[in-house]
Amino acid sequence: MRRLLFTFILFSAMAIAINAQDYNTGVGLRGGTAWGLTVKHFVSQKNAFEGFLYAYQHGFNVTGLYEIHNKAFDVDNLRWYFGFGAHVGSYDEADIHDFVLGPDGVIGIEYSFTEAPINIGLDWNPYFNIIGNEGFKPASGAISIRYIF
Repeated sequence: MRRLLFTFILFSAMAIAINAQDYNTGVGLRGGTAWGLTVKHFVSQKNAFEGFLYAYQHGFNVTGLYEIHNKAFDVDNLRWYFGFGAHVGSYDEADIHDFVLGPDGVIGIEYSFTEAPINIGLDWNPYFNIIGNEGFKPASGAISIRYIF
């Protein structure tokens, strides 16, 4: 009986703590102009690092971003964010193999559910290739669904 009571108290405290604070780390899927994985980790209440790994044009791309988050529309668990970073990748298109590298920007909005450890986000991620397939690429956006810790 003591173990059952202890377990109930422990899980209740964890549930209250999860609902009372923002998440620290989220891992999930990202889908849009390219499909892949996303990991976001908060280093403070408003600052996070996010990484994307995805397949694109018979190749891959890795993106790292620093993001600043703020409450959106005075709604609990809804945040908008913006940030910057860089990407590196490789792809094959029409028998052309290319290495790409350049800076990225991001602006988005995300919602964390209190009923489940799930976070969903929508973002726009324009980037500029300075090496390989040079130029500004504005049409990069995605929906992300993450399991949050």
